[in-house]
Amino acid sequence: MRILFAGSPAIAVPALGALAAFCEKEEGFTLSGLLTNPDSPRGRSGKPEPTECAAALQRFPGIPVLKPEKLDAAARVQAEALRPNLLVSFAYGKIFGPKFLGLFPMGGINVHPSLLPKYRGPTPIPAAIINRETETGITIQRLATEMDSGDILAQEKVPLDGRETTESLSLTMAEKAAELLPALLSGLASGSLRERPQDHGAASYCSLIAKADGLIDWNMSAREIDARVRAFTPWPLSWTMHGDTQLLILKAEALPREERPGQAPPGEVLGKDTNKGILVQTGEGILAVSELQYRTKKALEWKAFLNGARNFIGERLG
Repeated sequence: MRILFAGSPAIAVPALGALAAFCEKEEGFTLSGLLTNPDSPRGRSGKPEPTECAAALQRFPGIPVLKPEKLDAAARVQAEALRPNLLVSFAYGKIFGPKFLGLFPMGGINVHPSLLPKYRGPTPIPAAIINRETETGITIQRLATEMDSGDILAQEKVPLDGRETTESLSLTMAEKAAELLPALLSGLASGSLRERPQDHGAASYCSLIAKADGLIDWNMSAREIDARVRAFTPWPLSWTMHGDTQLLILKAEALPREERPGQAPPGEVLGKDTNKGILVQTGEGILAVSELQYRTKKALEWKAFLNGARNFIGERLG
């Protein structure tokens, strides 16, 4: 079985590494190449750099890397030259059309970090956090023409404790994908896997996140704001305004309702809790902020922040 892996960001790197190692040791399996996004400018220098997947593949020299701008006829010629039987995709970033999928005699499979059919779309991890789910999971499905609608090949649940960030949950999902993929490929090769269709009537969807989504609405409840702070870590981050200055809220936690019944207007800085941080009134409940940062300065733990902003308590944010 010759496999073309399609992936770009860091979340796909463990799966790519597991696949490469699996193909090295298992007879009959070959990683024929990597399909990834083109190099893009990063950091202060703006120098174009490869995707995390392309950089990681340097540990496995000799494997071709394709970086097409579009999956057009030229890209299809490049992919076909690698003679792949199966496409394995995880967070590649582009939609596969029928002509491209037609290159693969065994079709394609996709890793999706949700319990499909829940949270079809590009942002299932932050969606699960924003909606305060008690569990999510990872699904490996058949690639289909309609996004994330293919038959399910494997699925595993992941319990949530309510303190995950998109960053930490992405690491968990990356590890789960790396664990599931080799056994699934063996099952595909042997014909022992049983596929099951999704319940399309139960499908829910998530959409792309924009930088502006990080703006905090202090009229929301403390629990809602807490969830959004975690969902938007590490991007686009949650922020508010302190006067004319943008203030990033990096870590926060909703206080239990019985601790501090609030009467002040939403966004008002009420005081501090020696264990939990700076207390801010919300539309419902109190948010304890433990790490924050003015846009042009460094991130600070709340005590250090107050040392440099002595009149902060009593201010109104937003």
